[in-house]
Amino acid sequence: MAPKKKNIKLKSLSHGRPPTAKKPQSISSKATRTLIRTHHTLQKRRAKALAEGDETGAAAIAREIELQGGLETYQRASLTGQRNERGGDSSKILMDWLSPALSNMRELSTNGLSLKMLEVGALSTGNACSRSRLFGMERIDLNSQSEGIKQQDFMERPLPRDETETFDIISLSLVLNYVPDAVGKGEMLRRTLKFLKPATSMQNPELAEFFPSLFLVLPAPCVNNSRYMDEARLESIMRSLEYELVKKKISNKLLYHLWRRVAGAGPAKVLFKKEEIRTGKDRNNFAIVLK
Repeated sequence: MAPKKKNIKLKSLSHGRPPTAKKPQSISSKATRTLIRTHHTLQKRRAKALAEGDETGAAAIAREIELQGGLETYQRASLTGQRNERGGDSSKILMDWLSPALSNMRELSTNGLSLKMLEVGALSTGNACSRSRLFGMERIDLNSQSEGIKQQDFMERPLPRDETETFDIISLSLVLNYVPDAVGKGEMLRRTLKFLKPATSMQNPELAEFFPSLFLVLPAPCVNNSRYMDEARLESIMRSLEYELVKKKISNKLLYHLWRRVAGAGPAKVLFKKEEIRTGKDRNNFAIVLK
């Protein structure tokens, strides 16, 4: 008899993340890509099983993930992917974009008033943003790999008590694509607003051009080859959340966006369903749903 299904809601990112396992040996670029793809596929299958109440199936998939090396292996593969020969540190793109405002940022830093940055899914304390010493950095990840990174689920992070606990910029670099379901992706984007400073907080015109903002990095196929997502739809979703596109860069592998929070009466209550906008058997299923 098939196991009885229960209606289980995925309450946090950790529901979609498997346990860690042993450290792997150094692996090639091709093996890295294969490992990451396989890990994402298994993680989505596990999340689906959990959502359907199939605890037996979810446990079996979790064991399969653990045999593949678990979350720690995935993170090490992601760190490998940050090497220069494999795409590099994504925050270098952000620092290049911010070059017109660097003198103002240095002045703030000199006066002990550095802009505050929350890096979600941080894998390293030595990326370009950290090395710049222009940000007051706070780094979090579900499975911290080093000192300086707090082990925390962004979806369970306590809400700011006041504006002093908010940030000028949030980085979601290769994080949103890890969220196991389309509704969860929408909830994560909406939740970033609770941690960003108000749109009118930046008085300096050169800084106000870039802050407060969200630095979003996705695998390019999530937008360019999805049944349910393209650039126009992503921009519509972000506009409904009162984000305005400031910068964009597309490579063969990654899509980089800098979205600035803009002033308004509040995020529009617009419903974005999971609707097919492209056909084709080779498309992926990346989607963002806003309820």
